[in-house]
Amino acid sequence: MTARTILQWPDKRLQTIADPVEEITDEIRAIWDDMIDTMEAMPGVGLAAPQIGVMLRLAVVDASEERGQAVRLANPEILHASVKPRGHEEASPCLPGVSARLERPRAVTVRFLNDHGEVEERDFVQLWATSVQHQIDHLNGRMYFDNLSPLKRKMLLKRAAKRR
Repeated sequence: MTARTILQWPDKRLQTIADPVEEITDEIRAIWDDMIDTMEAMPGVGLAAPQIGVMLRLAVVDASEERGQAVRLANPEILHASVKPRGHEEASPCLPGVSARLERPRAVTVRFLNDHGEVEERDFVQLWATSVQHQIDHLNGRMYFDNLSPLKRKMLLKRAAKRR
């Protein structure tokens, strides 16, 4: 298990929809393990496979206080999202040094393949829900700032360019 290199925006892979996972294999489990190591090294509360150049619909999320509670998700899809929003300052190691406050549903119900290859439905709330939605955006070739207005997005990218 190894922490992998994070792709930097505007790498085209970060703007590409990831491929579905056909089955959970030892290779997939090894990728998840590397993703968890990478997430912990950042440190962060989630990571999507395209962020490390693996173009598969894989994500890991761990928003626990004590850590070590990572949920491994393959092919995650949101089945239900709460009407009540939650604001959170979001960022990405793919575009370091900048962040933006986004409003996302406070809770989501997600269907995914777990690390045993079983279809699972789970409710995520608060920071867990924010992170899952953020990772699903990555799997769909979107960055968090794609959810901003064009003006706010332009300003954020300009600030990021100055920091480089």
